[in-house]
Amino acid sequence: MNIVTLGIDLAKNVFALHGVDIAGKAALVRPRVSRGEFLEVIASLPPCLIGTEACSGAHHWARRCIAYGLQPRIMAAQFVTPFRKANKTKNDRADAEAIATAARQGNMRFVPIKSVDQQLRLCWHRAREGYKVEHRALGNRIRGLLAEFGNVVPNTDAALRAALADLDHAKLPASLNALLADMTAHWHAIGKRRDACEAQIQAHALADERCQRLRSIIGVGALSADALVASVGSAQEFKNGRQMAAWLGLVPSQHSTGGVTRLGPISCRGDAYVRTLLIQGARSSLQRAKAVSVEKSTPEQMWIRSLACRLPFGKVLVAIANKHARQLWALLAHDVDYDPTAFTRHPMQRRSNPAT
Repeated sequence: MNIVTLGIDLAKNVFALHGVDIAGKAALVRPRVSRGEFLEVIASLPPCLIGTEACSGAHHWARRCIAYGLQPRIMAAQFVTPFRKANKTKNDRADAEAIATAARQGNMRFVPIKSVDQQLRLCWHRAREGYKVEHRALGNRIRGLLAEFGNVVPNTDAALRAALADLDHAKLPASLNALLADMTAHWHAIGKRRDACEAQIQAHALADERCQRLRSIIGVGALSADALVASVGSAQEFKNGRQMAAWLGLVPSQHSTGGVTRLGPISCRGDAYVRTLLIQGARSSLQRAKAVSVEKSTPEQMWIRSLACRLPFGKVLVAIANKHARQLWALLAHDVDYDPTAFTRHPMQRRSNPAT
């Protein structure tokens, strides 16, 4: 087989394969390959380029392909869709052919393959997010039941714990007391599981030197640092900090034509979880910059204070998160410690301040 590029449409139990030669003609077409046969087919392939979409299990199969001497490439699904010949025809065979075509493009952007350690660390973050949502939903359910019987509880965990501890069970039906006891025990159990996940993430961040460097930036905590390191590793796939900020969706969307530039809200592309953590960290940086005195403010805090005086609150948060993303890229890509005065040595900064 003279296969140069092989497109694989991944699924749980059935895979579709489409291989092409150097001329782009079909050399292998397998529209239905079972999970048991898939490894045998992969092992029999000559060294070639393997293209897949970014989906569940894509990184696992990419590592298996590397073990067999192949060159896996993972692409975002939105980049593959334009190469499907018939947009109204959606099937596994057409998807595999489109993946093979997309993987051959010289300007295609590929997703870095995550290691087992990176995926494992992200699993703790996903579990924590799931427990957090479940904990909040169950707490609101308990508040709703209490409100039906005249007990209104504020929307905080501390207030709900106090209300449950001081609840007068004699004024409530016996069956409701039993139901509340069961739901309360479940609510506390979920909270403990969420806290256990946070403790494990904290342990990962403490054991990783890169996370320790990232946490030296005000507004970047253990969760943000560990999530970013687990997502981008050493950030070598980005040429500069602006690319990583764009990957996180922290740059304006654009709809320009005829030489007229029109910028809209942030693009919100890329990893929504890491972007959310950076936005929350920006809130902390803004509060810290407002609280500290002018004499003790760092150059970055002075910049944040100036932003807060002339821009709306939301734009200030995005600007701070964008700056943090660029700083985090520099620390990871160049393997250096955080220097709060580094921007003052930038050529553009010197040009705007010739006296310095």
